[in-house]
Amino acid sequence: MKHVLVVDDDPTVSEAVAGYLSRAGFAVDVADDGPLAVARATARPPDLVVLDLMLPGMDGLEVCRRIRSTGPVPVIMLTARGDEEDRVLGLEVGADDYVTKPFSPRELVLRVESVLRRAGSPPTARPGDPRIPEAGRATEPVLRAGPRALDPSARRATRDGVELALTIREFDLLEFFLRHPGQATSREQLMQRVWGWEFGDLSTVTVHVRRLREKIEDDPASPRLISTVWGIGYRFDAPHAQEDEVGHAR
Repeated sequence: MKHVLVVDDDPTVSEAVAGYLSRAGFAVDVADDGPLAVARATARPPDLVVLDLMLPGMDGLEVCRRIRSTGPVPVIMLTARGDEEDRVLGLEVGADDYVTKPFSPRELVLRVESVLRRAGSPPTARPGDPRIPEAGRATEPVLRAGPRALDPSARRATRDGVELALTIREFDLLEFFLRHPGQATSREQLMQRVWGWEFGDLSTVTVHVRRLREKIEDDPASPRLISTVWGIGYRFDAPHAQEDEVGHAR
């Protein structure tokens, strides 16, 4: 049973979210302010955090920073405002997803399941899900681009042998680019293929591409790997993108 920490100072919201998550099979803990959220996450590290942006004592951005500083815990940010700046800030500090209030608790549960599934920690086994290892399935090959390597099966990415601290979405985005070198892809297509959303705020894609560049480019200000294709989207230009067998260096 996966453990979800719900952080919101509105008891109506937190009780509704906790109820839906509990019925979906999650163990749920609730905190109504920032300091309490950090304390509970430290005492019992959650598998995922549903975090309101506006909190008393410590805002959601600072809570996210402190929780993420201890490890790659998936975070879904809640915001009562539709300002793009708020959503971008949440993504900048490491949130994996966001939901704007008012929202459907059922939709939030689906988002939680999606984020956990992409993190490699699905709440329940889903036959045929490519992220869930099955008995007898061959291990996926390692994807490489120069000194950068990504192991889809282990959910691990490295650069010059040093592990990269990627969020769930950053990992998925890099995996997509490595699998489609030289292909120009629009932000709408990336949202569909990487996020699994048919519609949404395209600034989500923009922010994640910028964050990924900061972690894999030699000079993020002049990117050579992830190029912007004006009027279309992005293209991964690594000339040596390739697949290799797991454990076999080239």
